[in-house]
Amino acid sequence: MDRRNFLAGTAVAASASALASSAFAASDTKKRRVGLIGCGWYGKCDLMQLMNIEPVEVVSLCDVDSSMLDQCADMIATRQASKQRPRTYANYNDMLAEKDLDIVLIATPDHWHALPMIAAVESGADVYVQKPTGVDVLESKAMLDAARRTGRVVQVGTQRRSTPHLIDAKKQVVDAGLLGDVAYAEVCCYYHMRARKNPPDTMPPANLDYEAWTGPAPMRPYNELVHPRSWRAFMEYGNGIVGDMCVHMLDLVRWQLGLGWPQRVSSFGGIYVDHESKANISDTQTATFEFDELNVNWTHRSWGAAPDPEYPWAAVIYGDKGTLKLSVNKFDFEPRGGGKKLHGEAVIETDKYPTDLTDQRDWALELPVASAIRGHMRDLLDAIDKRSKPVADIEQGHISSASCIMANIAMKLGRSLQFDPETHTIVGDEQATALLRREYRKPYVHPAT
Repeated sequence: MDRRNFLAGTAVAASASALASSAFAASDTKKRRVGLIGCGWYGKCDLMQLMNIEPVEVVSLCDVDSSMLDQCADMIATRQASKQRPRTYANYNDMLAEKDLDIVLIATPDHWHALPMIAAVESGADVYVQKPTGVDVLESKAMLDAARRTGRVVQVGTQRRSTPHLIDAKKQVVDAGLLGDVAYAEVCCYYHMRARKNPPDTMPPANLDYEAWTGPAPMRPYNELVHPRSWRAFMEYGNGIVGDMCVHMLDLVRWQLGLGWPQRVSSFGGIYVDHESKANISDTQTATFEFDELNVNWTHRSWGAAPDPEYPWAAVIYGDKGTLKLSVNKFDFEPRGGGKKLHGEAVIETDKYPTDLTDQRDWALELPVASAIRGHMRDLLDAIDKRSKPVADIEQGHISSASCIMANIAMKLGRSLQFDPETHTIVGDEQATALLRREYRKPYVHPAT
């Protein structure tokens, strides 16, 4: 616990620094020029919060859905001080070829994270990319390699590391040693979030370039689940609920406790309850991530009730002196055998940022998460100014993302996997190693080729 507390202490110091105001001063230098790839739900959430904390100039937007693209461009024109409507692109390569962007935000579906991110850093931009980093392990590793090769700053959207009340929990409980000896953690999601529909396949709408939307993923017939919000129903585009929700909570535990790569990953599950939906992701799954000193166990069920209704999507860290529960909404620490309990709530700042309320209405901005996105963006700007690693640096995002991807591989093969982070192979398992990279649809070329 001494070693872990030391690691945790250094991490929280970095977090505190990251949450400070950026050194960039718009009054004495040019505004940062920003582009967004992926103009849907979270693309707007991320971009609006960046605009809330600094007077950037949004100059470029990209999306393969022309209606979504035009709506976003019109909205940005009303929000930014210049009232300038951003340039719009259907192809991110055309946008990046301008080579005039300081920061690129990427909020595409998961199967389109790697190629734009690599192209963006190679164009000279720093990047904010949504989690998970990629849909396969070697794709994710190629993103890390590209960031290091080009020297660009890359922040991954695992914003639990910048969530104010979770930073407080780390400082007040974990770093203060109130947990005592920690040897076990649970992470979970019991939201009924798996798509339940079975809509017919149809022609894609005229405003969507479905060929470009599919990109390197396997081509599926189009149906209403694919776009714009329910694509996570299909393993072709992501890694199911593990890739979507576990990555956040596993990353949260890793950050809180200063953990690196798990030594072994195992997982079991499948479609046990809902056999009627068109979705092909698991509705029930457990996974175990074995670290040097403790196991982190994941569970999700998209049916039934949560064991703790107060923490349906959460991380719980167990120590011999107490238990710490963490979620996007709050934290609770309960000491073993009595003593002072600690509690924290999500920071909601609608008085300071009134557009949070309109954004909540217009595209479902999650109010408890808005302050976390702002903190994550401040941390990114600070890292750009210092040319340092942000709190959710691409390496940390790669570890958490790849670990979750390996859980799905372990479930598919029905056996545990021992991962070698030096070689990025599964020890003694050629079949599992081959699954660390999936085939790209032609003519797209996998970045690890």
